[in-house]
Amino acid sequence: MVYERQKAHRKAFEWIVGLVREKDIPFLICGGLAAIGYGAERDLHDIDLFVPGEAFEKIVEAGKDFISKPAGHYREAGWDLDYVQFIYGGVKVEVGSAEGVLIQNAHTRTWVNLEIDFSRRDLVTVFGIPVPLMVREDLIGYKSLLSRPVDRADIEAIRGSGPGFVI
Repeated sequence: MVYERQKAHRKAFEWIVGLVREKDIPFLICGGLAAIGYGAERDLHDIDLFVPGEAFEKIVEAGKDFISKPAGHYREAGWDLDYVQFIYGGVKVEVGSAEGVLIQNAHTRTWVNLEIDFSRRDLVTVFGIPVPLMVREDLIGYKSLLSRPVDRADIEAIRGSGPGFVI
């Protein structure tokens, strides 16, 4: 069962990476997959990435056959942003526009701007493919603000993992 789930995540990952590269769209992997790239060992819930605001509609159009949640502005689970959700092979793939992203500070309950800087990235091999991950410090920073149980566990694992798999 675990192997089948990993296989499905790998296929969805290959699909979305192929799509953004085919359309020549810059991207940053974030969320649980980035945490795993930095050494966290946990089940992957979905695949999260950001693209520049000006490329958002392009990725929505390119993946239109797999949309499960239409592109739009959503405020949920500590996030306030424009994103689209695809389902590929049973796996959720969420692509957010990097423009105007807010996250909720779990400690103060205030909304803060999350700067997505595509020049701040680490090239890490995930599922055998070198991809740009949000830099470790930025990932830890936003996960610290969200402070959900999964975020706290990811932070602990990332901090304890040494240099990670950066190439």
